[in-house]
Amino acid sequence: MKLIDLFSGIGGFSLGFQRAGYEFTEHYFSEIDKHAIANYKNNFPNAKNLGDITTIQPADIAGADIITFGSPCQDFSLAGRREGLKGNKSSLIKKAIALIACVRPSVFIWENVKGAFSSNARADFWAILKAFANLGDYTIEWQLLNTSWVLPQNRERIYLVGHLAGRSECGVFPIREIAKDSFKKTRNIYDYSRTILRGYKNSTSTGSFIKTKDNKIRYLTEIECERLQGFPDNWTQYGNYDGTIKPIAKTQRYKLIGNAVTVDIVELIAKRLKLKNNE
Repeated sequence: MKLIDLFSGIGGFSLGFQRAGYEFTEHYFSEIDKHAIANYKNNFPNAKNLGDITTIQPADIAGADIITFGSPCQDFSLAGRREGLKGNKSSLIKKAIALIACVRPSVFIWENVKGAFSSNARADFWAILKAFANLGDYTIEWQLLNTSWVLPQNRERIYLVGHLAGRSECGVFPIREIAKDSFKKTRNIYDYSRTILRGYKNSTSTGSFIKTKDNKIRYLTEIECERLQGFPDNWTQYGNYDGTIKPIAKTQRYKLIGNAVTVDIVELIAKRLKLKNNE
């Protein structure tokens, strides 16, 4: 399989697909944050960086089987200025859609914040759906998923999957019941921190803090944030900066983790994909 990971961050999509059993003969990513790029290179040494999405040409990613993209969400966020598709960052989704239109992957997956549903009185989301529908030959399905179904933090995100006719079939959603059953059987809050109060759920936004069993307040550690997003311990500890492996600063680690997709959610989606290439 050939994977293109746009707006890649620290590779939550790629890791989720790998955990679901996918193997990539070709692996590309696109990112502009230097720390995210360095961390991605450190954890996926065989992946090739395509750089800024605005410079990518269809020929650069021809033959892609899967394209994933969690496009910048600041302009959709309930905590932001809510400029929607008019915002400079959120408008980058148009570039991703244009690439998909040319490359025609078997599957594409878009992730974004819940606020994209309501931005500009819902006009933005309908405009996005129209753009996806205009691709032709793609069947679209989407759902608002919450990380709390699989990990102990509250993090609602839209996941939209496009299936190319003849190469992929619908049926990813709904996944709520399966995720909840899995969470009940395998997840324990003490797998993530031995000091968090039982039943406590938190977001991994930068500077998040928790109330401990001894009634004190402290910040989540970097490792705890990684665990709450489904990443291995110290996933963000190091980066490959132009061939030199260096530690990543704590503040940057929090930022990278907070901007990432939840690996366990991606894994659930990937396991439910029905790609002809995998049969």
